Amino acid sequence: MALLGNQAEADESVQETLIAAFDAFPGYRFESSVRTFLFGIARHQCATRLAVRVRRERRLALVHDADEGPATPADLVEQRARAHRMRVALDELRPSDREALLLRYEAGLDFAEIGSALGTPEATARKRVSRALVRLRDEFGEEAR
Repeated sequence: MALLGNQAEADESVQETLIAAFDAFPGYRFESSVRTFLFGIARHQCATRLAVRVRRERRLALVHDADEGPATPADLVEQRARAHRMRVALDELRPSDREALLLRYEAGLDFAEIGSALGTPEATARKRVSRALVRLRDEFGEEAR
């Protein structure tokens, strides 16, 4: 959900991940945990979905979207504005930094697992998460703490 930003797509990606893991499991070499193996497949599934979405949204940009509807309460507006700012800030991060950050805080992986899922050393995973946090703190200041 954190990588895709859409619950329905996230649910479909989970199903596709499990199918792909079932198909790939005979080739699993037990060099990392099964959890890391699954997160690597999930990351690939999400990246594929995002690429398809970007292509689709570029085509749909020519279509005029309908109005969003009636005004909402002030709290809901503020919450949506913060969520939008966070999505924009996440989108502005390098993709590798964003993936590492989401694997750390949304998936709860440790740095060794993140490195394994991303195919990088643990130190690189630490640096990517650190760099992403610095950028988000610069953007949100005290609000991010």
